[in-house]
Amino acid sequence: MSVRRRAAALAITAVLCGAAAPAAVAAPSPSPSPSAPDLPEGLYGTKDPTYDGVWRQSLAFLAQKIELVTPATKSVDWLVGQQCDSGAFASYRDASRPCDDKTVADTNATAAAVQAVVELGVHREVVDNGVAWLKSVQNDDGGWGYNPGSPSDANSTGVVNGALARAGVPLADITKAGGKTPYTALQTFALPCGGEDGGAFAYQPDKAGKLAANADATAAAVLGSMGKGMAAGNYNAVKAPVCTEGSDLTPEQSAQNGASYLAKALAGKGYLDLPPMPGAEESAPQPDFGNTADAVVALAAAGHKDEAADSVAYLEKHAQGWAKEGGPAATAQLVLAAHATGTDARDFGGVDLVRQLNTTGPAPAATAVPSPTATTPSKPADTSSDDEGLGLWWIIGIGLAFGAGIGFLLSGRRKNQQL
Repeated sequence: MSVRRRAAALAITAVLCGAAAPAAVAAPSPSPSPSAPDLPEGLYGTKDPTYDGVWRQSLAFLAQKIELVTPATKSVDWLVGQQCDSGAFASYRDASRPCDDKTVADTNATAAAVQAVVELGVHREVVDNGVAWLKSVQNDDGGWGYNPGSPSDANSTGVVNGALARAGVPLADITKAGGKTPYTALQTFALPCGGEDGGAFAYQPDKAGKLAANADATAAAVLGSMGKGMAAGNYNAVKAPVCTEGSDLTPEQSAQNGASYLAKALAGKGYLDLPPMPGAEESAPQPDFGNTADAVVALAAAGHKDEAADSVAYLEKHAQGWAKEGGPAATAQLVLAAHATGTDARDFGGVDLVRQLNTTGPAPAATAVPSPTATTPSKPADTSSDDEGLGLWWIIGIGLAFGAGIGFLLSGRRKNQQL
């Protein structure tokens, strides 16, 4: 999920260094960069949305929906309005003008938007059109690049896999010449077992075809290999991840190999290091909160949330300032990590992440009472006391007895308390 940040950083670095930017970020923005006072109504966040407008809006919706928060209609309308007639989304565009051949279509933005709209349960035509476009720009190796026609990479392929799977598309049926599927594309980025980086995924091979471990690409590839979206659910812990050797691995085995690498990378410190910027002077490694949150989601989705416990504790203690400064996407990443591990996102290191996320955009249409992460799905209900565990089940009972009207009033009451 840090691909947005990396794209913007690479673009800035290319300008400063006078070097050509990669194809994924070299294309000009199709619309001027709006200043804060000129931001469109309904958009989340206050910073320039040129590189991440659709991405951050989509992540915000994903995080809100798993916490049973319904975004405002005008926010959903803004995201829907970003889609081109082709079904593609750009990173951000001026929707008052139609898309044309200068509009830079973005597979990551499209995949994120598709996942968000699926979870919202509205505008199925947006999902179907986005899926059709993603399938139309699939590379011959079975994967996807950042922009149509660019070489496949693990991050883009992983997020597209998640979008297609959440939309109900069987990934194994999306084949190219020679029977190559999105799964086989991801496996081309996988490092073999053995050595410090065994089981990891690379972002892309270098010019010599060599693969280098990349934690963010690994997290995306783990989810993509399992056909899971970015809002992965809470999973019971299973045995420790292991790296399976072989050249003919199943997608599940590749995912478990990636999980084994992430577990080793997080062990001890509980966080991943921020990669050095190209051309920057060497300095002490800094924590990468975003990649750490992504790794937590991937581990939990692979059935190893116990391996992510120390990382969740680290994020609770250290990532609050980063999330607030980073805006809706950063806060959403922490909400997704909390949800995946059964941690309370409304009391994450003493911070109500859901409330913090809600304040970055228009007031939600409705919010849930109580937080759905207050009780984890993996923990059996305690039936020893009639006074415990009322919360959400009490509301459900009331809803069954009196209909949707009471539920609406309760949601409105909670909304007023949070504003």
